[in-house]
Amino acid sequence: MKRVRVFKFGPDYLDPQILERGSKAPVVQLDLWMAGEEWCKQQIYRAVTEGKADFVLVEGAMGLYDGNDCSADLAAKFGIPVALVMDVRAMAQTAAAIAVGLRNYRDDFDMVGVIANKCGSNYHGQLVRDALPDDLPLWAALKRDESIELPERHLGLVQPSEQKEDWIESRLESGADLLEEAGILPFLDTLKPVQFMAQHIPAVSPDALSGKTIAIARDDAFSFTYTANITLLQDMGAKICYFSPIRDGSIPTEATAVWLPGGYPELHARALSDNKSMISSLNRFHEDGKPILAECGGFLYCMEALVDLGGNSFRMAGLIVGTGTMKVKGG
Repeated sequence: MKRVRVFKFGPDYLDPQILERGSKAPVVQLDLWMAGEEWCKQQIYRAVTEGKADFVLVEGAMGLYDGNDCSADLAAKFGIPVALVMDVRAMAQTAAAIAVGLRNYRDDFDMVGVIANKCGSNYHGQLVRDALPDDLPLWAALKRDESIELPERHLGLVQPSEQKEDWIESRLESGADLLEEAGILPFLDTLKPVQFMAQHIPAVSPDALSGKTIAIARDDAFSFTYTANITLLQDMGAKICYFSPIRDGSIPTEATAVWLPGGYPELHARALSDNKSMISSLNRFHEDGKPILAECGGFLYCMEALVDLGGNSFRMAGLIVGTGTMKVKGG
């Protein structure tokens, strides 16, 4: 059994939640603009050395070349081989032409294979395979299969915590079985090792936050956090605890600071509003002059009211004057 560590390219909150379920290990976001090349390399180095990873997988963001710091840039700078995943619905040989065009668009990274997703039949996959050149093989052809589809909504995929127990795991297992049946494993064995060296990252003071306990909101309404940020707080000596503004009655008594991250408060506005005990606890925490970091959805929770997409208004914590109003896309 090989140890696999998965990373997500770009500042994504939702995909890592699913990738963590599949890899059973923390998933760190790699963003060249936000964190820098050296820091990103250090995260992979730590995964291999401290985490004893045998295999590292990085999920790209959007298209291969989209963005000023795109997935292709990461592959080029880190020497990571690229496997192109394509939705091949309504195309056959054209899929091969697009894949070759993407491969030849730049020459500073190595595209080693193609995974054709949502094939209509075995024959459909064979058409794509036959049209690809010998130096760009088809790693796998996956048929359209509802058993491995993941539901989406605004901002991205639906969070695993909102699904039935083991629902995500069963979908991931089904997807893994399909990839194995499609013959992907021999191609993985042909990949050459990529070497990562320790980077010179400025050390943080291990006692900068000694004696501090940071309570982080974590439930279906608040879940948009970066693993690296939490790790940094711990490296600086802070203790971390979690609480649910939906279900718990108060902020943890040991908390010296509160972090209200982003998420989907608009989908749980009634439950948040009805939990008056938690709102009172948050107000007392604020009145005591203790620090509160609120961002995105957490900021909405701190306002006086939140209006959901249905036009329903719910009272929130009232720490900040104003009302947050959800709008349809482009509204």
